[in-house]
Amino acid sequence: MAKDKKAKTGDKKAAKAAKAAKQEKKAGKKEKKQILKTKDDDSDAESVDLDDVLAQYAKEQEQYHAITEVACEPPSPRTSGTMVANPANENELLLYGGEYFNGALAKFYADLFVYNIKQDTWKKVTSPNSPLPRSGHAWCRAANTKDIYLFGGEFSSPKQGTFYHYNDFWRLDPTNREWTRIEGKSKAAAPPARSGHRMVAFKQYIILFGGFQDTSVTTKYLNDIWVYDCVNFSWHAPKLASARAVPDARSSFTFLPHDQGAVLYGGYSRVKTAVGGNKQQQQARGKKGGGGGGGGGGSRVVLKPKVHEDTWFLRITPPATDTPSTTLPIISWERRKRPANPPNPSRAGATMAFHKGRGILFGGVHDVEESEEGIDSEFFNQLFVWNIERNRYMPLTLRRPKANAGKKAAQQSNMNRRARAQADEEELLANLKALEEKAGATISSLEESFELVKKEDIEEEVDSRPEKPRLYEFPHPRFNATLAVQLDTLYIYGGTFEKGDREFTFDELWSVNLNHLDGVQEIFKRDLEDWLGSDDEADSEGDEDDDEEDDDWSEVEDEEAASKDASTLASPTASTAPTTPLLTAPTATATAVEDDIGTTEEISALTDTLPHPRPFESLRDFYARTSEAWTSVVVEEILAKTGAKGTDKSPKEMKKIAFERSEEKWWDCREEIRALEDEQEAAGIGEVVSLADKNEGGGGAGQVGRRR
Repeated sequence: MAKDKKAKTGDKKAAKAAKAAKQEKKAGKKEKKQILKTKDDDSDAESVDLDDVLAQYAKEQEQYHAITEVACEPPSPRTSGTMVANPANENELLLYGGEYFNGALAKFYADLFVYNIKQDTWKKVTSPNSPLPRSGHAWCRAANTKDIYLFGGEFSSPKQGTFYHYNDFWRLDPTNREWTRIEGKSKAAAPPARSGHRMVAFKQYIILFGGFQDTSVTTKYLNDIWVYDCVNFSWHAPKLASARAVPDARSSFTFLPHDQGAVLYGGYSRVKTAVGGNKQQQQARGKKGGGGGGGGGGSRVVLKPKVHEDTWFLRITPPATDTPSTTLPIISWERRKRPANPPNPSRAGATMAFHKGRGILFGGVHDVEESEEGIDSEFFNQLFVWNIERNRYMPLTLRRPKANAGKKAAQQSNMNRRARAQADEEELLANLKALEEKAGATISSLEESFELVKKEDIEEEVDSRPEKPRLYEFPHPRFNATLAVQLDTLYIYGGTFEKGDREFTFDELWSVNLNHLDGVQEIFKRDLEDWLGSDDEADSEGDEDDDEEDDDWSEVEDEEAASKDASTLASPTASTAPTTPLLTAPTATATAVEDDIGTTEEISALTDTLPHPRPFESLRDFYARTSEAWTSVVVEEILAKTGAKGTDKSPKEMKKIAFERSEEKWWDCREEIRALEDEQEAAGIGEVVSLADKNEGGGGAGQVGRRR
């Protein structure tokens, strides 16, 4: 993920002396390092040639003659790396790059790590050909293949005196771990170097947007858009209609896939603001960048931090099938209204991962300017889900296990699976025969071609690794954590927290089951390394004790733990910020929000005529109950597209499509159903049983769609 760094100054005199230098030279994180640089006569700002450093690293790579994987300990502390679920192996997570700053020196990484979820093991990959060390880069999974694409990022000298931005483009084969550098047909037709940008895949295209560029004087935020064609192997910058609005320049935003393009939310940038004299100290949480403006004087222009809260839809219209393969897609931005129930207050450095049509957001930081001498920051550890279609946020809370949960699970595991499979087969055969008659399709030897969907398609895979420590509160507040989702489980890696002038990079990995929300598992956690930088904030505040400079991380944890109430451990923000009220029940009538792209988005997922899950109903039970209804929905959709032609899809394909539609609906309703479950549990109701279904079974779409 792209970095969000807070710039901190020392005492008043040091802050005033450093301000002019920061505004003229470095931005964001480099502002903070510039203060340390002025105190260190051994600064490497002028003595280090980054080209030589990178050339030496490339030479060291030559010692590797083949791609190797070696078992190792978990990665060393780092931030601004990237993590993704392996699209070729649902049991793996891939982690690449990042940097670590200990208060004195910065180190950048080019390591590729593989985490095996079931074995709970780490492996480090070495290769004769791989990207150079970097952080703040972007990568994404391709939509038409299982490859992973990476672009850009940044590198610096150890003392942050000199920075370098990349504009190289790489493809990683996640199966054999092979890196391939992609050279465009024309070097001029490629995105310029940048960091803090985002990429997303759509069909055969990789879409890149935003980011920032550091210069020797300031930081330039970008709002250009680039498209890479994975079939024709070329970049192009699409021409946008001049009359239409486009998102402001920004970095560190959310960019998620959509079946008609992509959706953008939030981000961070700096905007020019005039200030007078020395009355206001321009500190900011920049991401890797947020530069200074003009010099001293009575009135000057500085770059003031801005946290964006807007939402945009990027509509991508692929070329018609009868056009040449080199025809470019049509791309346009369409502004949406502000999301319903967004995280409050606004926050920078909140990261988001995509999961089944939703975004899962964690952490962030909100800066409150207390005085002209500094900024007070509030960090968060809340978890939110953003429904992309309905443009609505809902907070997620953890659940403690029920007393009889183990007994119920044992009873379910002892069920006669053969009888269940036979009943499922008989039901499906009946549905498929009805499908054959309705669709007019010719299906020969139906019983021979029929295959049941694999059990793992509708049952959760059992985790065989040793039980990990489980907490019922979210990890410590932080910003810029790295997120990934694999098999309906969210993984939270690293992140940054600041106290005073100290910066703590978390060295840990957590997991949260998004279905059950039954606590947070600690996959690994190590003590934080010592901070070697100065602790100037204590000096600037004359009323603070001198020994505050020697505060260590354990004292930080003790102080915050003492403020927690044991009764609120299940709350996502026990000690941080006011929580956005949790929706306890869906609205009785459909509430709609008209957004700027001309579509009406329903606030509730339970108001359409499709089959809906019931409280306490698993995905398997939901599909078993509504499979006939979903089959009918799929048939009607196919007939609407093909007319009297019917369908040429096999029974297995039809079953797969019906299950995918039911799974999509189950997750779409998950948060609202969970709210109903909480409400009913509070009333002493542990399950919901329909007598109509017991007597009649199944039920059509309209029947199960009504709620009483």
